[in-house]
Amino acid sequence: MVQRVDWKQKTIIIGAIVGTLCGLVAAYILIQRAEQQNAKPQLSAGDGVKIGLGVLGVLRLVADFANKKK
Repeated sequence: MVQRVDWKQKTIIIGAIVGTLCGLVAAYILIQRAEQQNAKPQLSAGDGVKIGLGVLGVLRLVADFANKKK
């Protein structure tokens, strides 16, 4: 029982760290592009939808990977 909780906690912690790092890198890239263009970063509704669909695609890949291991 202890091992079961241990690997679950590790998985959640690793996922949280990876998600945070990905978000930081995305924000850094957005800031760099805005500085190159000398403008504030602006995301349109269409850009938000594209980002959301991209995130859903990545989550689907992770879920498919987890199902193939069974």
